[in-house]
Amino acid sequence: MLAKSTDIDLLIEMMQEFYVHERLKFDEQVARKSLDEILNNDTLGIIHLIYCGEDVVGYVVLTFGYSLEFHGRDAFVDELYLQEKYRRQGLGKQSLQLCERICEQKGIKALHLEVEKTNTIAQSVYRKAGYKDHDRYLLTKWINCNQ
Repeated sequence: MLAKSTDIDLLIEMMQEFYVHERLKFDEQVARKSLDEILNNDTLGIIHLIYCGEDVVGYVVLTFGYSLEFHGRDAFVDELYLQEKYRRQGLGKQSLQLCERICEQKGIKALHLEVEKTNTIAQSVYRKAGYKDHDRYLLTKWINCNQ
C-alpha cells in the first residue's frame, strides 16, 4: 500500500530501526523533511508500506532517475526494510517484485539497489531475484551539506 503523509511517524520509527541495523547516521529532522518531499512529489519516487496481515512490518522506497547508460528512466530501491521477525518469509522478494511491476508500468528501463558487502544474506536474495554485480563501487560525494 502506498504510504501517505499521515504515515510519516510510522516511517520515522521504522527508519530509526533500519538505520541502527545498517549503522547509518539518523537525523530525524532531515528524515522528516525527505519523507515529506517524496510523499508529496511522486515524480521523485514512492514509498510502499509492507504488510503482514493487518500489521505494517516494513517499507520500501523506490526513487526515480534517468541514465544514458541504462537507456532512459531508471529507478533505485533506496531503502528496503523489514522488521527482523518478518525476514526470510518472502516479503522482501515480494517487495522487489512490486518495484519491478511499478517500473514496468512507468516505462523504467533499469532498477538498481545497493547492499552492504558484508550482508551476504541480502546479496543472495537480490541475486536470486536477478540483480547482477557490475564489479563497480558506488561512490558518493555529499553536495552542500555536512554528511
